Amino acid sequence: MQALLQDGAAQALLLCDSDPASLNAAAALAPAARTLPGALDLPAGLPLDGLVIATPSALHAAQARAALEAGLAVFCQKPLARTAAETRAVIEAAQRADRRLGVDLCYRHTAAARAVAAQVRSGELGEVYAIDLVFHNAYGPDKAWFRDPALAGGGCLIDLGTHLVDLALWVMDFPVADEASARLYAQGRRLGPAPDEVEDHALAQFTLAPGTSVRLACSWNLSAGRDAVIEAHFHGTRGSARMTNVDGSFYDFVAERCHGTRAERLAGPPDDWGGRAAVQWARAVATGGRFDAEAWQALRVAELLDQLYGRA
Repeated sequence: MQALLQDGAAQALLLCDSDPASLNAAAALAPAARTLPGALDLPAGLPLDGLVIATPSALHAAQARAALEAGLAVFCQKPLARTAAETRAVIEAAQRADRRLGVDLCYRHTAAARAVAAQVRSGELGEVYAIDLVFHNAYGPDKAWFRDPALAGGGCLIDLGTHLVDLALWVMDFPVADEASARLYAQGRRLGPAPDEVEDHALAQFTLAPGTSVRLACSWNLSAGRDAVIEAHFHGTRGSARMTNVDGSFYDFVAERCHGTRAERLAGPPDDWGGRAAVQWARAVATGGRFDAEAWQALRVAELLDQLYGRA
């Protein structure tokens, strides 16, 4: 919200939150906005154009569909929904309503990710045959609902792995994915099918047409020796490009083009990317932007996650 207000792309007219501290913090940024102590029915009479949703994942689909059916554009925190079926229903609602639907798949908006994508798409790397993706978080979620399978739809794989899956698909222009499998762990124990607890460590692999092998690792509360390890490596027949976080930061990234043992920097901090996805959505809404087929990309991500969770 702060990014939207600073950009000038939107005004905050209504704030809803069931947590009083969060609601007060938001109201301090937008003191003229009306406040509601919960996600209630939208009041009549407010000239709203769009709704930003940042609630537990189990609520995303129903709240997004209700807003879209009321004629509002929607920007939703990732994941858009817990499963591919729920995700499809939201996108279809946006298409019927002809309203802009955005999802906060924010890492693709970093300068580092865009620099890596340019290397891949230009053919500079040759044929990309392997991708390595990593997101280890030394802390883990601070809200209890993240560890409830019914509320979250999964553990670290849907929380952190969503970003990694989106990065791989987006950089490669969303090819068909198959041969997907994953091993999920909770406190070092291998989880079986349909577990009643969420994973805190996931190892996954899948193949992107026509034959790019992808390996993915993500975790919560890992003893990684730093706050976070976030990396995306794209290996081609004429070299590699990579995006890596700086000194364990969740926010600072560098992009490099690798030639043998040499690395050439392509992008780096400072890069104020945190609100770019929301600002892009708000600017589109402000200029009359309607449904954009790019919203279907969220379904491709959800379908691959369903495969990795064994629920496709």
